[in-house]
Amino acid sequence: MSTDLRQRAWDVAATVCDPEIPALTIEDLGILRAVTTHGDEVEVEITPTYSGCPAMNMIALDVETALARAGIAAQVRTVLSPAWTTDWMTENGRRKLTESGIAPPARGGGRRALFGQDAVACPICGSEDTETLAEFGSTSCKSLWRCKTCREPFDYFKCH
Repeated sequence: MSTDLRQRAWDVAATVCDPEIPALTIEDLGILRAVTTHGDEVEVEITPTYSGCPAMNMIALDVETALARAGIAAQVRTVLSPAWTTDWMTENGRRKLTESGIAPPARGGGRRALFGQDAVACPICGSEDTETLAEFGSTSCKSLWRCKTCREPFDYFKCH
């Protein structure tokens, strides 16, 4: 019974979308860390993409609400250790970012150029001839870039 409840709770929590990037679920982002059961009680653990992420309270509330609608009473706990890494993102999540016009982070922290500048491929044309326009984009976890090839601006998901 508890295995079925745990899987059902995971499946429901996994459908919750990130409020800042609604194309991604919290499972896609890798911030849905664990679901455990203790009898009929469910605990869901989530980890922020960075410790000051303003979306975490909303995500926790959305998870609790989704589970309650499914008839599952649960507590959501934010876990800071181990710290989230972009390597926890799913391949599906990376694909969804690209399809949304946001450059996904590279696996393993990304390719670094001289002086620590990221080499970011344009999600529109694929060129790596890109430049940073602003360290912060539409949210704190994104920076604003421009492709020098197709001249289009784009966000880069920069949290590491």
